[in-house]
Amino acid sequence: MFQPTRDEARLFLFESWRKRRASELLSPLEDLTAQLIDKHPEYHALFNDPERNQGKDFAPDGDVVNPFLHLMMHLTIEEQISIGQPHGIREQFARLTQKYQSEHEAQHAMMDCLGEMIWQAQRNKTAPDAAVYISCLEQQ
Repeated sequence: MFQPTRDEARLFLFESWRKRRASELLSPLEDLTAQLIDKHPEYHALFNDPERNQGKDFAPDGDVVNPFLHLMMHLTIEEQISIGQPHGIREQFARLTQKYQSEHEAQHAMMDCLGEMIWQAQRNKTAPDAAVYISCLEQQ
């Protein structure tokens, strides 16, 4: 499994956005990434200036959303939906899309549960538990 460093992941986001803006050929993953950035105009200034923002830190308990984490969570959820893992994720996504009348807003709701699952795994020093994730989604 590919596990990029923080800088590699950020560089991928910046480069995907740069290529989109320059009308260059993008890989399917770069295209998806650029589409996600495009759906977040509040992040455009940040991604338009990689030299200034590559190393920018965001406090985990701050009021400001970490745009890098936010977009990586979108990409994670997109991958989960595309491969149907964990079991039941597609059904929960369809239900939440209907509830929120937006795939994008459904993913935002899913992020809360994805974050909860990751937080519990870190707190308990265990592997992420898909049952925790799906259970949380069912309550959304």
